[in-house]
Amino acid sequence: MRAHLGGRDSGHRIRAGKSRAGLLIGAAVLLAECPSTPTTAQAQSALPPVTVDAPAQRPKSARASDQSSRRTQAARQPNHNPAPAAPTPSERAAAEAAAQQAAKLGYRATPSATTLRSGASPLDTSQAVNVVPEQVLRDQLPRNIDDALINVSGITQTNTLAGTQDAVIRRGFGDNRDGSIMRNGMPLVQGRSLNPAVESVEVLKGPASLLYGIMDPGGIVNTISKRPELYQHGSVTLLGSAYNSSKTGADGLLDVTGPIGDHGLAYRFIGYGVSEDYWRNFGRHREMLIAPSLAWYGQNTTVQLNYEHRGFITPFDRGTAFVNGAPLAIPATRRLDEPYNNMWGTSDLIQASIEHRLNQDWKLFAGYSYNTETLSANQLRVTGVNAKTGVETRSNDGTQGSLSNSSYGTSYISGGFWLGDMRNEVLFGGDGQYRTIYRDNLIRQAAPSFNVYNPVYGLIGPGTTVSNSDSAQTDKLGQWSLFFQDTLNLTERFALVGGVRYMDYDQLAGRGKPFKTNTNVSADAVLPLGGAIFKLTEQISLYASYTQSLKPNSTIAPLSNGGGVVLGSNIAPEEGTQYETGLKFDLNKRLSGTVAVYDIEKQNVLVSQLNTVAGLNVYTAAGKVRSRGLEIDVTGRLSDDWSMIGSYGYTDARVTEDPTYAGKQLQNVAMNTASLYLVYDLGTVFPGQLRLGGGARYLGDRPGDASNTFVLPSYVLADIFATYETKHQALPVIYQLNVKNLFDTVYYASAQNNLGVAIGDARRVSLSATVKF
Repeated sequence: MRAHLGGRDSGHRIRAGKSRAGLLIGAAVLLAECPSTPTTAQAQSALPPVTVDAPAQRPKSARASDQSSRRTQAARQPNHNPAPAAPTPSERAAAEAAAQQAAKLGYRATPSATTLRSGASPLDTSQAVNVVPEQVLRDQLPRNIDDALINVSGITQTNTLAGTQDAVIRRGFGDNRDGSIMRNGMPLVQGRSLNPAVESVEVLKGPASLLYGIMDPGGIVNTISKRPELYQHGSVTLLGSAYNSSKTGADGLLDVTGPIGDHGLAYRFIGYGVSEDYWRNFGRHREMLIAPSLAWYGQNTTVQLNYEHRGFITPFDRGTAFVNGAPLAIPATRRLDEPYNNMWGTSDLIQASIEHRLNQDWKLFAGYSYNTETLSANQLRVTGVNAKTGVETRSNDGTQGSLSNSSYGTSYISGGFWLGDMRNEVLFGGDGQYRTIYRDNLIRQAAPSFNVYNPVYGLIGPGTTVSNSDSAQTDKLGQWSLFFQDTLNLTERFALVGGVRYMDYDQLAGRGKPFKTNTNVSADAVLPLGGAIFKLTEQISLYASYTQSLKPNSTIAPLSNGGGVVLGSNIAPEEGTQYETGLKFDLNKRLSGTVAVYDIEKQNVLVSQLNTVAGLNVYTAAGKVRSRGLEIDVTGRLSDDWSMIGSYGYTDARVTEDPTYAGKQLQNVAMNTASLYLVYDLGTVFPGQLRLGGGARYLGDRPGDASNTFVLPSYVLADIFATYETKHQALPVIYQLNVKNLFDTVYYASAQNNLGVAIGDARRVSLSATVKF
């Protein structure tokens, strides 16, 4: 709407100001609803980042004293046109943002330099990196990292600790304590990592120990932060959601950024809150997030400082049970626990980094990250169920005083030099990490039986009996490393890649009051990497690589029948080895993707065997598992109107050597996964801009336990969305409708065991309005 001239213009400005203030107040009220105590709540990633049109440059009014002088000069030189003034840093930043907007709408995948450390183009690397771009997150509104990664091949969910932690399997490997989730290339404690402060998500596939140290061989997931920008803009978003008529919720997001002065300093502030009903028969989810950040953009130096504080309370729901290979014959909405089953806590993350360009060839990077999370939970859980009678036995469990933290620092130099006619691209650096996972009091208490066919809730309260033998669960890991990687360009089209990491590590794990050590490892290792890259054209390359990973064998729990065995340096660590080859393409900077074939073997998996003479189990690192597969990932613009992101993954992951499990498929790993999402830009419709999108994902059958005694069935889910951007009193406004799980399909996302099978969310409808200013 355009403001009219004259007296009415003032009225329009007043009403616009009131409208904007109302939205800001609404967001503040929603944030205020979330408690500020340790039982508060933060946002998952339900809301996406918001782009802003670059502000038009306003003509500067001339001073009266200057006008006379200019008129005199014009009279003397009537044909002279003065040179335009150089743009300010803020104007340059606004112009760059406007130029990037079309690429973002087209799902342009641009990896962050933090994932591969070097900032090299994906076409010039010998490992697969898949990106979920910023605009995809905005359009799909994923609610956690599992939801965002449906767009990437070969990824499934594993035990999320009753829906409270990130837990994704990549190429057959991963768990909820594997340390594989990063923020800007630095590790997080593995709570919930996706929130409105995240701009995009990237996955480095396969063994990543050369760059990241102790890891499972599946790869790492790197979440990229939104950064301060040098032109002033912001947005307010309000969102309402519903699973059905009685299960509703609301979100609020404030995102403001801009320059501080005229010397390259910028700020950003993100505030978010959500309060919503859980989709099953009871429970409520609340979260809050406060995320301020600062950045300084110098001529050769960039400094970043970001902080996130998150508070949350969320249902602790282990789902349903499978009996005789089938789920219980009860509604999907019916929970098997009690209304007090919740987890609550706080998380704090601080990161600082500096990047300095020494000259046109070399740059230096240094970063530090500290992440800590405290939480407690009531965890009443199922210990048995009779499918005929419906009688369920339960244990009234809980956790008090859980503390996890990760302190990490890294520094590396990257650059290139000529060796005769050959160009060397070098990366050299080091890192160190100290990580602690601690659970103070573990509650174990008997509970009366319960009937799943005729449930009566609220007859018992949270457990209070502390089990000293299960308490003080401790896992401490420290590692210090040096790494080196060289890409030698033998010709303009052919390059060889080589790298090595030297790593020294210590791990201590155990539990009990008094404390009993069950793992005590101190060792070092050297890990190599090798690869080759052949560029068919400037837009297509072939690659092959050999990579390794390492992870110490460890256990918090005592080894059964082990006679006091402590895992030490005499037990070899798990070692992963991968051979990979594939093709990468980036066609006209519009459509990019990867086709990869890989073979991973993980050996030295801990196995036990009974020593009949001693009557005890003897533990050795003798087992082997392997994963072989094909992956296809494509994202970008198909035409001026159509954008897409799609994937297909074939993963054959199974145990190859083990006294008990040889030949079994790995738990929660689907042999086939696929996804395809399309977006059509209709352009101008009824004075605004309309975009429509939707798609589906497929997940094949997966074993629900290590013994393959039951199977989680395959499923297909469909999602749709629509966005309409218009203007209201000169302010851009975006309305967005999302429907997730369009056909309200009942599906099973993952399993801890047959008594803890996670049920995926029901159909969710959300409608949001975003005002940009």
